[in-house]
Amino acid sequence: MSLWVFGYGSLLWKPCFPFVSTQSGYILGWKRRFWQGSTDHRGIPGSPGRVVTVLKGSESDQVWGLCYQVAPEKREEILEYLDVREQCGYTRAEVTVIKPDGGFIEALLYTANEENEAYLGPASHEAIARQICSCRGKSGPNTQYLCELADALRARGMHDSHVFELDDLVRGLMTEYELADLEEPASASLPSSAS
Repeated sequence: MSLWVFGYGSLLWKPCFPFVSTQSGYILGWKRRFWQGSTDHRGIPGSPGRVVTVLKGSESDQVWGLCYQVAPEKREEILEYLDVREQCGYTRAEVTVIKPDGGFIEALLYTANEENEAYLGPASHEAIARQICSCRGKSGPNTQYLCELADALRARGMHDSHVFELDDLVRGLMTEYELADLEEPASASLPSSAS
């Protein structure tokens, strides 16, 4: 049986694993927030970057994303890869993804809840934006993560007011922080299926 993985953060613009096909959709009753700390990819110990997680929200909350279908023979290899990639506070959860046509896909996602040690929690949009502008990790500047995510969502017609408001703030602050345009944008080509 194929594995489906629901991507809502960096998996939208940088999956880095082979997949058979993709399907857009949303999860109901969840919200996407820049409330997870990253000391491994977008920050360092003592100066964590902020990355997204999904948390339980109201019944009407929706998080749009992309499901990746993984070939059965690649299942264990991809799960190993994702467990390492998402190791800083994320755990697996199973969700029902609603497709635009009303159909469903049972998928795996990685979520970081309030109990993990890297969880930063809510803050004002201004405070989150300033933290994002000041952080960088081994995977690059935290601003790149936010801007790539916002660009990927917009390119697919997926709305997220939390992400878009932060994106607008950060792009406005980039001059203040003397940040150059994003380095090597990954969203120049959106993910396509690979074998």
